[in-house]
Amino acid sequence: MAAIGVIAVAAAALTGCSADGAASKSKPEASCTNKIVNKEAPQVTVWAWYPAFEEVVDVFNTSHDDVQVCWTNAGQGNDEYTKFSTSIESKSGAPDVIMLESEVLSSFTIRDALVDLTEYGANDVKDKYTEGSWKDASSGDAVYAIPVDGGPMGMLYRQDLFDQYGIPVPTTWAEFATAAQALKTAGSDGVLVNFPTNGRAFNQALFAQAGSVPFTYDSTSPIDIGIAVDDQGSKDVLNYWNDLVQKGLVTTDDAFTADYNTSLVDGTYAVYLAAAWGPGYLQGLSDADTGAVWRVAPLPQWDTANPVQVNWGGSTFAVTSQATDKELAAQVAIEIFGTDEAWKIGVEKGALFPSYTPMLDSEYFVNLEYPFFGGQQINKEVFLTAAAGYGGATFSPFQNYAYDQLTEELYSMVQGEQDGSQALDDLQATLVKYAAEQGFTVAK
Repeated sequence: MAAIGVIAVAAAALTGCSADGAASKSKPEASCTNKIVNKEAPQVTVWAWYPAFEEVVDVFNTSHDDVQVCWTNAGQGNDEYTKFSTSIESKSGAPDVIMLESEVLSSFTIRDALVDLTEYGANDVKDKYTEGSWKDASSGDAVYAIPVDGGPMGMLYRQDLFDQYGIPVPTTWAEFATAAQALKTAGSDGVLVNFPTNGRAFNQALFAQAGSVPFTYDSTSPIDIGIAVDDQGSKDVLNYWNDLVQKGLVTTDDAFTADYNTSLVDGTYAVYLAAAWGPGYLQGLSDADTGAVWRVAPLPQWDTANPVQVNWGGSTFAVTSQATDKELAAQVAIEIFGTDEAWKIGVEKGALFPSYTPMLDSEYFVNLEYPFFGGQQINKEVFLTAAAGYGGATFSPFQNYAYDQLTEELYSMVQGEQDGSQALDDLQATLVKYAAEQGFTVAK
């Protein structure tokens, strides 16, 4: 019954409308989005939604005679995950290689849907990736994916608005709260920042900066899980934000809606707390204020003497258990973003932040200037330090469910129905009850 529960919880965590997936066997060129250069070589099917990915695939296929990538965009995020879940249940239709965010890997490893890549040389390339990204793709001694990009965090801010209202750039969260009050006192029509109740991984990153370790989980013992979302550090962080909310110093708009995007670019928000992919997201928004002067600074700290770096998001390439040739699929997962040429496409056209250290350490990437930020070298000044300081995280095999419950508790909090401490106490009780009902043995 425990095993049945584990499978059920993984399926419940990845909900949506089902759809047919692509076949896992090598396919004819007509079924590929991209061009097959060497028609005699075996093909590895890949699902991915990376921006500008077709150019990366073309680079790979042109440089490989032994294997060709047959790429399909099967949808982004949960749209793709739902199709993958359907193929798992039907035992057919999955690709050989699939793009997955690191936070959902456990939701699929628990269903035996992914291959442990240690058998196929994954550890031979471990040193080419940041410590945090490798941990995010691993569980115990097993490696379930090859990292691609990450989301070390920083603070994007409107220098023109800060100058207009005489506000110093905050380096601590105490200074951040002071800046929020100063902006309101000065009569600004906007606010310093938005605190989204649907922030999910964003909210969890804020907790992590205060030492939160919400889950302990190892795929080698799949029915055992530790849950500790109600730690004091997380409560302190949430009560801090709730204080700003109740004082009207920040908004609580849902993130990544049309209205939210407008507020990012019209001066409603003076700050965008963002991952390293945030600059690319921001630049891609339409109707931006032409007079805006954007700059990037490190994420504020609770204690500048002991800075803690955190991460928001990150994606990987995993090999599915339905792969026709697992060794060849592993080669694709390892090598497709394994060149400077591929990564320059990812950086310049896809706005990706590499987990691949040869690119991170390159003079090109370190010194790259960003015209949108006035030529600022944002990697050197902010994001490389953040990436180097991130040590990785452990996600639960029902991470989507946990995020959904967190969103409900945060919404109740900002409506004034409870404080941050009560919100996390309730979340702890909900997740422990849910995990036990699904057959997990829960420890704290």
